[in-house]
Amino acid sequence: MFLEKRKSGKRIKYYLVHSFREDGKVRKIRRFLGSNLPESELKENRKRAEKIILEQIKIYKSMRDPLKTVLSGEEIERLRNLEAKGKIRISHISEIDWKGFTEDFVYDTNAIEGSTVTLREVRKILRKDDWPEGKSRGEISETYGVAEAVKCIRKTKTQISLELIKKLHYIIFKNSKPFAGEFRKKGEEVAVTDNLGRVLHRGAPSSKVPELLRELVSWYNNNKNRYPPITLAGVVHDHFENIHPFLDGNGRVGRLLLNNILLKHSLPPVNIHFSNRRAYYSSLQEYQKFGNIRPTIELILKEYKKLKNLLNR
Repeated sequence: MFLEKRKSGKRIKYYLVHSFREDGKVRKIRRFLGSNLPESELKENRKRAEKIILEQIKIYKSMRDPLKTVLSGEEIERLRNLEAKGKIRISHISEIDWKGFTEDFVYDTNAIEGSTVTLREVRKILRKDDWPEGKSRGEISETYGVAEAVKCIRKTKTQISLELIKKLHYIIFKNSKPFAGEFRKKGEEVAVTDNLGRVLHRGAPSSKVPELLRELVSWYNNNKNRYPPITLAGVVHDHFENIHPFLDGNGRVGRLLLNNILLKHSLPPVNIHFSNRRAYYSSLQEYQKFGNIRPTIELILKEYKKLKNLLNR
């Protein structure tokens, strides 16, 4: 690592720069330390930055391969058989079913992220434009936004792309967040913490977000005829959450991407219920820590059983 100085008017800006080689290419991470710093503060900031840069490199390298646990031919066949047991086709879902699914999905996917809008209130908002008292404009606009995003994935022919990812985020948050549809800018780093403030997961370095998403899109295109659809959808969802490309709203976009891939393979959408949020978080942790996609697949199949029961009523 080396110190880089840049003069800007009367100010001297300090950066810590580290270059490393990967896949035959030299990659570089640069971190801003401050301007016009005294020697003691510069030394302290550099020490902290060194730790952060090394951690960012570790995170970046861990995110290069979406399916870290390589599945054998036997395992792939087992997954196909597992999917087939509970399989229902998209053609089994009527417009009335879609309306009910959309309302449930809007409620659950927003509730997982902390929304206080109830299922009953979601239905009043979407059916009657009836805004409940005591709810923020942001929560109400995101209720409409998720519903609109569900319509988007029903209509789009795109399976996955950077443009679609940005579009879904924009649709959901265009009236509630100033960064709607924009990936994190350089220097905007994110971490997922629990209620005690402990870091559960750090997103990819902001400077690497577009590159990692392009690699995810490429992985999907190279493997969409190799793996079962639920496996594909699960990997894309979990790896997208690993990258965490937006300052906020990653969970909702990730669950829409999961459903978009299911739909493009003629499978019905799936709703991760708020009541299953612990199992959902646990499945994400399994993937983030160990590259284990199986808990996510099992959760999707569990949710499919609920959907099948609803359709058979």
